[in-house]
Amino acid sequence: MRKACMTIAALLMLAAAPSIAKAQVGSDADLAKKLANPISSLISVPFQYNYDCCYGPLDAKRHLLNIQPVIPTQISQDWNLIVRTILPVVDLGAPAPGLDNTFGLSDTLQSFFFSPRNTPGGITWGVGPAISWPTGTDPLIDSGKWSAGPTFVILKQQAGWTYGVLANQIWSFADAGGPNRRPEVNQAFIQPFLAYTWKDSTTLTLNSEDRG
Repeated sequence: MRKACMTIAALLMLAAAPSIAKAQVGSDADLAKKLANPISSLISVPFQYNYDCCYGPLDAKRHLLNIQPVIPTQISQDWNLIVRTILPVVDLGAPAPGLDNTFGLSDTLQSFFFSPRNTPGGITWGVGPAISWPTGTDPLIDSGKWSAGPTFVILKQQAGWTYGVLANQIWSFADAGGPNRRPEVNQAFIQPFLAYTWKDSTTLTLNSEDRG
């Protein structure tokens, strides 16, 4: 299957006011660095838009908006729990004759990262379970399965650079809505990422996604 992908990301900060957010992190540059970290101690709601093609014999196009709230919680003096949710909203063109265009929700992926609060050498990491909830609204854009597996992220920040990798592996363990003949889920996801933050807080981010 040929596939082209364009990604645009925007960010909505959940803070009472910009001045409060700045006071908590120290400066615009510090805030930008935290936003480049997928498991930082900062509540955020990124929106990621993806354009893909070509699906099925009709080379259908797909528009995907990922709503990705990140909510950190301090669970002890030494550990944080970061809950990262991905809610996909999908608009898929008809991939084959006899099928209609589809618009709705796909499966929701929720990751729970346990991350140490103090990490020497500028290296941050988190590990925990990932759960795929069967929130899909159409068989063309969902799996019809409950799935789960491990996830981890590791990254380093230094001299304005943020680089690392986020990965997970999920397997289906139950059918959604009773027995069905949908294929079992056995999916790996790897996302290396690289970002650079200038002193004026401008940040350029590059990431790649591999699903297998």
